[in-house]
Amino acid sequence: MGEILRYLAAALPSEVSAEARLLALQCALRMNAQMRVTLPAGVPHSLRVGASQACRELEQARWLGLDDAPGAAGTAAQLLDTALLAQPPARPDRRRAADWALRTGCPARIGVAEPGMQLLGTSLIAHSDPSSGDGLRESDRVLRDCGMPEHELARVMDRLADSGVLERWQICAHSGDVHWTLTRSR
Repeated sequence: MGEILRYLAAALPSEVSAEARLLALQCALRMNAQMRVTLPAGVPHSLRVGASQACRELEQARWLGLDDAPGAAGTAAQLLDTALLAQPPARPDRRRAADWALRTGCPARIGVAEPGMQLLGTSLIAHSDPSSGDGLRESDRVLRDCGMPEHELARVMDRLADSGVLERWQICAHSGDVHWTLTRSR
């Protein structure tokens, strides 16, 4: 999961919204060997993402080309960045990761519906030690991975703590690293 989030941070322009990044994450994890993806309509609906707007953003970024506009049956697209083919893990593992990201980032599970918070919550959970729930990353990397402006980080981290995703968090004044601990139920 971490590699795909890092890839998306590098591949997508910084102005691409969190909604579009959530959809791009699902597309990258669900694509086939020909870089085609079909997303059932339930995927963006579960994430509370506006598929039409998110797809438009990803098209404008020249990251995907739509075969079928988002509709009741879902969305079909061709991913355009061949660097995706070099991204681990293998397809069966990516499909499991797509399911994990969908379940983990689900607004009902995270406790928030704002796409930026869903994406940050998913990223923090993916980068946490499974046994302790502790995590550590450079704040600029966290911001870039989630397409988030710097002034938003503290507010979103506080909201994730208020919603029960994080037990505690802090930004180290000397290094700029973000330290966090997931709540025990995560």
